[in-house]
Amino acid sequence: MAKRTKQPDLAREAAEIVGPSAVLFEPEDLLVFEADGSIGKGAPSVVAFPTTTEQVAALVKLANAHGAPVLPRGAGTGLSGGAVAIQGGLLISLTRMNRILEIDPIARTALVEPGLVNLHLSQQTAKHGLHYAPDPSSQRTCTIGGNVAENSGGPHCLAYGVTTNHILGAEAVLPNGDIVWLGGPTQDRPGYDLTGLFVGSEGTMGIATKVLVRLTQNPEAVRTLLAIFDDVSQASRAVSNIIAAGIIPAALEMIDKVTMSAVSQAVDGADYPPEAGAVLLIEVDGLRESVAAEAASVEEVCKGLAAREIRSAERPEDRERLWAGRKGALGALGRLAPNYYILDGVVPRSKLPEVLARVLEICERHRFRVANVFHAGDGNLHPNVLFDERVPGESERVLLAGEEIMRVCVEVGGSITGEHGVGLEKKSFMPLIFSADDMAAMEKVKAAFYATENFNPCKVLPTGRGCGEASRHPMRAAMGAEAVL
Repeated sequence: MAKRTKQPDLAREAAEIVGPSAVLFEPEDLLVFEADGSIGKGAPSVVAFPTTTEQVAALVKLANAHGAPVLPRGAGTGLSGGAVAIQGGLLISLTRMNRILEIDPIARTALVEPGLVNLHLSQQTAKHGLHYAPDPSSQRTCTIGGNVAENSGGPHCLAYGVTTNHILGAEAVLPNGDIVWLGGPTQDRPGYDLTGLFVGSEGTMGIATKVLVRLTQNPEAVRTLLAIFDDVSQASRAVSNIIAAGIIPAALEMIDKVTMSAVSQAVDGADYPPEAGAVLLIEVDGLRESVAAEAASVEEVCKGLAAREIRSAERPEDRERLWAGRKGALGALGRLAPNYYILDGVVPRSKLPEVLARVLEICERHRFRVANVFHAGDGNLHPNVLFDERVPGESERVLLAGEEIMRVCVEVGGSITGEHGVGLEKKSFMPLIFSADDMAAMEKVKAAFYATENFNPCKVLPTGRGCGEASRHPMRAAMGAEAVL
């Protein structure tokens, strides 16, 4: 864990901005903020809970005056260490800025604050026949602001796209404390796409304080299929064949045997066959006639690859049961091990059988079990390496296994992240896919937003000054591991 320095003046002055009840600085109060959903840890010095854009701007200026790092944070569900404070500093929690400011059902837009929980937006727009399409598995908890920072995806991003495809604009506080608007309500705005630059910048270029999102019409019909296979190789080939047949499902997820064994223990109503080698959770939506035709085509492809059974659900309650297991899969893994290291690589669909076999070999060589549950339709892998941090050496070995898996993804023509972001975890892997000139160009883009080394430091780019060990092996530094990768 990074050393945390006490900053009583920073806490006192932050309280003058947001009020004493909206500031935390005692060590026991900061414990809950020392981690996000990743395996790294590092406590901030002070936590503040603003409720207005002006308060956010004032807090940023205050931190700058003290030379303290600034760490934006949503719900803390991120999986790449993007909200981990390895240098202490002022953590700005946006959870109290959680209002829906406006819904325009005619324009199909909504203006929301960054702390709004993702699922709450779709719940409030359902009466208009609309929803917010990006649906991370943590959508019951994660926030729109966090989704913007990470450019989050979700099971339905195969057909609907990731967060950046649904953000029209944002009000943001820049690293120097200035308040700006990026983008706007019209799609064809002239000039540079600053909104596109900002989405996915992982809190290094500013803090979103209002977000203008695009809403999507609810489909006329939806059908969810569960195709059951004897092994992951058969299921992987079915994924490629479905897309090759010209079908783009709304969602195409794979869940392996290890994951299903956990789900069967932990998630009520998720009727997954724990004895199967793998299942594909496939959803098609659209006009009623086209949904029926696409579902029939999907069934034909799966049967051609020896699917042992295909279950179909059209009623909402039946569909919810099938999705309950997928949405609850990560939490269910706690039944199998005290800890898991979730990875986020991307590979070409045609390489899924090869890569899954290599992932298994890597984990077995490092003496770990691995559970796979992922967005198979776009090749976005999520191997969950099961380990126990209490066992000497396991934290070091799990990071070694993770690095090997990332290298395999790059080797076959993929990437080191699909939706979780680079954050602290994968910044040292950036040179695997970007040249020094590429990263220097990114630094210049970042500087154009007045970003400094103190604004969410040691994240995304491996060139941050003052990050020390975190610049070379960031997650190892955050875990206190001593092995040299």
